[in-house]
Amino acid sequence: MTSVHIVTDSSCDLPDAVIADLNIKVVPLKIRFGDTEFIDRFELTTDQFWEKCQSIDELPSTAAPAPGAFVEQFQQAAEQGAAGVVAIVLSGELSATIEAAQQAALMVKDEIEVTVVDSRTVTMGLGSIVVGAATAAKSGASAEEVAAHALDCIERTQVHAALDTLENLRKGGRIGAAGSLLGSMLSIKPLIEVRNGVVEPAGKQRTRGKALNTLVAVVEENAGQIEQICVLHAACEDVDAFVEKIKAAVNVDVLVGQVGPVVGAHAGIGTIGVAFQTAN
Repeated sequence: MTSVHIVTDSSCDLPDAVIADLNIKVVPLKIRFGDTEFIDRFELTTDQFWEKCQSIDELPSTAAPAPGAFVEQFQQAAEQGAAGVVAIVLSGELSATIEAAQQAALMVKDEIEVTVVDSRTVTMGLGSIVVGAATAAKSGASAEEVAAHALDCIERTQVHAALDTLENLRKGGRIGAAGSLLGSMLSIKPLIEVRNGVVEPAGKQRTRGKALNTLVAVVEENAGQIEQICVLHAACEDVDAFVEKIKAAVNVDVLVGQVGPVVGAHAGIGTIGVAFQTAN
């Protein structure tokens, strides 16, 4: 019997090399531009997505995968003799993806045991939790141990980001309390964080430089406790300089991932942020 298999969704924004190295299975969400629908990562790459966003006025939308997409991955794990499956997906407060995973788990319950975990986060926050779970699975942990590890990581994971615009979040209906950031100041750079599974306001700055410095300050405040950290960005030309500032603030490796279509459709181009896990 092989190790526990890890399944997640395409909002994790993990680099392909990490996904391949840890044998993580990714169920794609769907991206819509008007009446045209694409399967994330398969029919639309991240680069193609951002190119479309800059050439089309209409904002894209997203849709959760059907249960069948999860069933396919779960059954494949069963056929390969997996000891079980732990599926870790984006926040149930932001998407119906978790419902699809839960339905799929019931559909295959006679074939393989599947534990579905709500990450209560998204993008590289989800990605970092998945990496931790996959690493545990690779070392031989049981499904119960992997799920427990994921749940522990969730409690210690933070996601902070600076947006270039609130337009995508507002039109996508994912803005929640972050709506308080809206106002007449079109030039402001909003700061957000994912808290309790939803997007919450975390302040605003007059310039992008000040917004990015605020993110660096958040990392510096937690630096002594940070065990794992990722930088996420949506086609940002200034990401390299930002990464260097983050590297200078922490004593751990920094994983960099590009924000893909699922999160990008709501956050917008120019979004940059950090996702990290603290020791407690």
